Amino acid sequence: MSDEGYFGPESIFWQVNQEMYSLFGGARALLMQAAHPLVSAGARQTSFYARDPWKRLIRTVQLQLILAFGSKQEAEATADRVNKLHETINGTDPVTGLYYDALDLDLLLWVHATLEESTILFYEKTVRPLSPAEREQYHQENLISAELILLPREHVPPTFPELREYIDGVVKGNDLLLTDVALEVFDLMRGGPVPKTVKPVWLFIAFAARGTLAPELQDLYNVNWDAKRQRVLDANLAMMRRTRPILPERLRMVRPAAWAKRRLAGEHIDLIQLARDARRQL
Repeated sequence: MSDEGYFGPESIFWQVNQEMYSLFGGARALLMQAAHPLVSAGARQTSFYARDPWKRLIRTVQLQLILAFGSKQEAEATADRVNKLHETINGTDPVTGLYYDALDLDLLLWVHATLEESTILFYEKTVRPLSPAEREQYHQENLISAELILLPREHVPPTFPELREYIDGVVKGNDLLLTDVALEVFDLMRGGPVPKTVKPVWLFIAFAARGTLAPELQDLYNVNWDAKRQRVLDANLAMMRRTRPILPERLRMVRPAAWAKRRLAGEHIDLIQLARDARRQL
């Protein structure tokens, strides 16, 4: 039998992440992650944000997709590569004067939690609401992803509601800060620079990312959000939810999910190489 990876088509993690619209959550998560000065410090060291925030977003999304749809070997190889990179990222943050380490469990948790919550948020707004049991199942399955990137499940809030409480506590606390790196990411969310091939849809993704931030984060980024913009966002998300069932599968499903289905049917698929090739085409 072909390798289903760590999840498989019956898992809620697979079902949520196979949806193209779920990817939109990556942009929101990137804004939330960049607002943490110690996450930004690590990104500044590697220049992922400052030189090319778009590249950082694509790599973050592709990591999640390979963990979701890759074979176990592909998921482990990809996670190992990220973990080895993280081993080299540490130092003193020039903004806060605090020590940072990309393997710090609190920083790993912030990145993990923001991506989980943002993915579920956009799935529910554009596909269908999840039941509390389904949200909890996603959370429990995603603990596998956490462990692959060296975040022990014991360090993750044990339930999805508690994960949301944790995020709310960070957002309402004093840890987040508008740094130069956060401003670079926010510039990406205002329309650029992104590849021309994704520019039309990116404008809406960035708009939705800004509009779905917590009010405290909107204030941090000086987002000018009002009732009119909220109505526009709500109308567009509702339209996406209504029209999604009639879209062809190639427009609804992310390519790694389609590649994984071919692997399960017995075809030899190198998902990591296909993902690299797709990234080069952007």
